[in-house]
Amino acid sequence: MIRLEHIDKTYNPHTVNEMQLFSDFNLEVKDKEFVSIIGSNGSGKTSLLNIICGSIPIDSGDIIINNESINKLSEFRRYKKIGRVYQNPAMGTCANMTILENMSLADNKGRIFDLKWGTNRKRINFYKEQLAQLNLGLEDKLSVKVGLLSGGQRQAMALLMSTMTPIDILILDEHTAALDPKTAEIIMELTDKVVKEKHLTTIMVTHNLMYALNYGNRLIMMHEGKAIMDMDSDEKTSVAVDDILDVFNRISIERGN
Repeated sequence: MIRLEHIDKTYNPHTVNEMQLFSDFNLEVKDKEFVSIIGSNGSGKTSLLNIICGSIPIDSGDIIINNESINKLSEFRRYKKIGRVYQNPAMGTCANMTILENMSLADNKGRIFDLKWGTNRKRINFYKEQLAQLNLGLEDKLSVKVGLLSGGQRQAMALLMSTMTPIDILILDEHTAALDPKTAEIIMELTDKVVKEKHLTTIMVTHNLMYALNYGNRLIMMHEGKAIMDMDSDEKTSVAVDDILDVFNRISIERGN
């Protein structure tokens, strides 16, 4: 479970560019819930993810995961139980390392490194089994450098690598935005499969309204640091993409766009 309690966050305080994004913001995400978050640019979607992961500090409030405050926990320590997939496929993989080396690196997440070989050859069959699930033929290309793969292949690997070790929470930061429509659909189907099989609590930020409606069991729309829409699974089934788009258009008009 994730709880954000009374979160305040102001960017560039005490300057002409000061902007308060969150003011007494509260949010609870239940165990195994798959939440899709939508909203216009600047609405607070990515900032929300960064606050949970520890990429940016908060001014006040509390962040609670599994009934424990993580406010004082450093970013890299939070990632022991959090997996994150970014918009840019290059951010979740190491381009100059082979597929095998990338898989080994992900396999050792959260462990203490010492003076021994980073690649465990005894795990090769396991890596092949994991890669075979992607149906991209990567299990036969372990010696290929990841930088030579397509964006879709790298993003599929990033999703797989982020969930290789036991985690409680999966953070998806517009992870299909840089992909072509066909590849994006493949990645979304893979995402849904991984989330269900591993029973992960998931927060997905997306600009794709169709994905927000079709995947997950909760939909939140952000605007100016507030959740202005919050639908459960039953409510989502009665809403069409055009209904969501109408809300977007009204907000756009109000902002003078």
